[in-house]
Formats: sequence, structure tokens, C-alpha cells
Amino acid sequence: MSKRPRSSSTPADRTQGTGIAAPVRCAIYTRKSSEEGLEQEFNSLDAQREAGEAYIASQRNEGWVCLPNRYDDGGFSGGSMERPSLERLLRDIEAGTIDCVVVYKVDRLSRSLMDFARIMEAFDRKGVSFVSVTQQFNTTSSMGRLTLNILLSFAQFEREIIGERIRDKIAAQKRRGKWAGGVPVLGYDVDRSGGSPRLVVNPREAARVREIFQIYLDAGSLQRAVTVLRHREWTNKRRLTRKGEKRGGRPFDTGTLHVLLTNPILTGKIVHKGQTYDGEHEAIVDPGLFERVRQQLAENGRTGGAEARNKYGALLRGLLRCKHCDCAMIHTFYGKKGRYYRYYRCLNAIKNGARTCAAATLPGLEIENLVIDEIRALGDDRGLLDRILAEAKVDVDAEQSALKAERGSILNALARMDRELRELVADKDGGATTTARLANLHEQITGARSRLGAVETRLSTIKSTSITRDDARKALNEFDGVWCQLSPREQARVLKLLLSKIEYDPANASVAVTFRATGIAALCRRNLEEAA
Repeated sequence: MSKRPRSSSTPADRTQGTGIAAPVRCAIYTRKSSEEGLEQEFNSLDAQREAGEAYIASQRNEGWVCLPNRYDDGGFSGGSMERPSLERLLRDIEAGTIDCVVVYKVDRLSRSLMDFARIMEAFDRKGVSFVSVTQQFNTTSSMGRLTLNILLSFAQFEREIIGERIRDKIAAQKRRGKWAGGVPVLGYDVDRSGGSPRLVVNPREAARVREIFQIYLDAGSLQRAVTVLRHREWTNKRRLTRKGEKRGGRPFDTGTLHVLLTNPILTGKIVHKGQTYDGEHEAIVDPGLFERVRQQLAENGRTGGAEARNKYGALLRGLLRCKHCDCAMIHTFYGKKGRYYRYYRCLNAIKNGARTCAAATLPGLEIENLVIDEIRALGDDRGLLDRILAEAKVDVDAEQSALKAERGSILNALARMDRELRELVADKDGGATTTARLANLHEQITGARSRLGAVETRLSTIKSTSITRDDARKALNEFDGVWCQLSPREQARVLKLLLSKIEYDPANASVAVTFRATGIAALCRRNLEEAA
């Protein structure tokens, strides 16, 4: 049986001048953990408040009155006190405007024993009583408090059991390669038409993701790649919630770009607690490309930041390979009398002994100067330069073709949506469904026009920054002047931009340098973009 709420004042003090008991100001607090169903005209929060109002009305003879202020927390867990309406309720209690708090059930106020103790302490400090409509107890007695704590213990136990079940379900889903929910990554949309949501490829975004990976490889660092992406006005995943609210669409920074480049979902995988599983969704990034980016990120992680990490000038690290063993040649050194001598040695020879590899130890400075001389000579080798530029043009032409195809697809979609928009406007008998569809169409049209503008801008940029032989020769002629001003870390980055592989053949003591097809073109375009 509920008891009239306590107050810090005595019964005699709680009277008005006429001797009539002062009214007991009752606030009703309601909560629902999820947002599902809150959009309905009469939802769970309304039902809880209605029960509270009925209970307060039954105590009218005791002077109970229901305060008009609503304290509703929809979509907030009872395991935390970070709830806007609960915080407002506690502030009003501190201000002395509430005498009693009414809830439908104890767990609506909190599912945590520790949090509940803090709340009850705040209630006691201001003499505020606490009433549950469906659970009869008296907070003024020790037995009532014991009953309350027992009820709350079961509420907390239930919350923890629910959490364990959810975690087990997510783990089982991921082991089967299913998407377990969350924010979709750039390149995918969520298909909710089936029994459970799944990831489906967004072709336009998937093409952009693949290009972002290549941009990073060409740029050689996250910061330079972010500069290119911001220049192109490319953003993170933009999406609409079920309520039609816009989310995402922010410009890339080094943090968000790193998250994208290291997300195994893009390769068709699902990761859970360090274990990798084959996903049900389609891959949009080739595993080889993903691995090259991962290696580049790891290399930058070791050499990033302080230049002392590359103080010995290992310019060919990650590029030089032993042709005899088909493995990397590692930079090493030894010191003698305060002087250091640098070398590149075959990794196979280091692991298994010098007799396993015919390659001799290569002096670091000599092999690096040899490679740099090859880059200088490229400007005078017209045939090789033309071949490299032709290969780069193939890549550029492929990008232009993809962008033009996308532009045509967007224009067709805009025409279709425009026809549908006119039909909906002409439908004078349309109800709420028509209104919702109109709002959705406007959102789609806005997004399509925005993307069309980005495609047109990129096409214009590609056309205006096309690389000619003279541009390439000019960049190579300026190579020496720029090279001597770079730090060792920056020099290594430039080499990785221009070269894809360097092979040392111990059979004839020769070095073969393979230029990256898009390296020179990317270097020239980057200079033009930075100048712009």
C-alpha cells in the first residue's frame, strides 16, 4: 500500500493558513529503452503517463496533484543516468518544485543499483517520496527499502542478461558472415527488405572507395590524401535515418580516412574480436590493393612523425627486392668509431644464412644514387617517358569513362524522379503516404544534383590537369632542385610515388627500376591541385 509522500517538514508545517494540508506536487517520469514505436500517436510513454495520472487522481483526497511538466525519456537505456529528462527532473527536485515522483515500474527510473542509490539520495535530501504504480512499497521504512533494493537487483540482473543475449546473438551473426548492424560504411547500403538487414553494394560509392585507395597509394600519406579528397569535395558516408534525419557527409580527415582504409568489410570480410570470417556481402576492394594500402600504412606508422626514425636514410625501404630469392632487401647498418655504414641485405639471407642467397650485400648510398640517376635519366628517355604517360592516360581515360557513365545514370534518374514528382503533385487526393514520398523524392533529387555537380567538377579537373610530355619533362628537370630540399622521409615518399618496384639481380649484378604508371602524372596533378 502506498503511503503519502514524506517531506522534510512536519505535518503541521505542511498546512496552509486555513489548516488544510498543502498539495503534494507529483511529477510523472516515463522511459523507454528503444525508439521503436515512439512515432505512434499513443505510445509506451503515453501509456505510462496515463497510468501515473490515474494513480495520482486516486490519491486526490490526500492532496495529490499532477504537475503538467512531462519528463519523458524515449530511446534511453535505464543503465545510465545520462538522460535529458531525468537530469531535468533532478534539477527541478533540487529547486524544490516537486514533492513526489511517480513511475509505472521501478526499472523505469533506473536499472542500476549504484545509479538508483544516487537518485534516492537526491530524493531524501529534498524530502521527495518515490511511488511505483504497479509495485507497492514504502520508501520511509527499512523493510520498504529492502523490498525496493530486491526489485532493483532483479531489474539490473534482467538488464545484464539481456546484454549477454544481445552480445551472443551478434557474435553468432558475425561468425556466419552476417552484418550485425551499426552505421554502414562508404560503398554499401543497408537492405532491410528481408528477414534481417544486410549490406548491398552501392556502385557509385564503391567506385569512389576504390579510387580513394589508389589516391592514398599515389599520395603516400594520409595527410596528402586528405588534401586531395577535400579538394575534390569528397565526404564520408551520407545517409538518412528511419526518421528521415541526415547523418554523416562530413569531410574526410586523417582519422576517418584511416578507419576507411583499414576496414576489412570492404574486402568482403566480417571481423569479431580479432577473428575474421567470410561475409555474405560482396567485396568492393581487391584484397591485393587492400594489402598494399595496409603495408603503406604500417610503413608510415613506423616512419611517421619524428624524422629520427629514418635518420639513417633508408630511401629504398619497401621498394628494393632480391630477384634471386623473390623477397625484400632489408636496410641494415653497423657502427664503428662513431661512423655508420648502411647496407641493403636480402631478407632470405638474413633469416637462413648468406649461403642461401647469391646476392651480395649492397652498399646503401651507392644503390640509392643509382636509382635516383635512373629517375633523372627518365626525362631524356623519350620512348620510356611516352610509354609511362600512355599507361597513365589509360587509367585517366578509364576514370573519365566511369564518371561519364555515372553522369548519364544520374541524369536518367533525375528525369525519372522529376516525372514522379509531377505525378505526385497532380494527385490532389494523396494522403500522408504521398506527403512522405514527396519529401523522400526531394531528398533524393537534392542528393543526385549534388553528386552530379561533383562529377562535373571532377571531369573538368581531369580535363584541365591532363599531363603532357612537356609537363612531365619539366617536373623531372626540376627534380634535382626539389630533391635536395627534402628530408629523408620525404625523399622516400617521393620514390614510392614514382616507383612501384626495384629489383636487384645478383646473376648479372644489375638493377631494374619499374616506374609507376601513374606516378609522374600523379605528382604533376598534385602540384597543380596544391597550387590551386
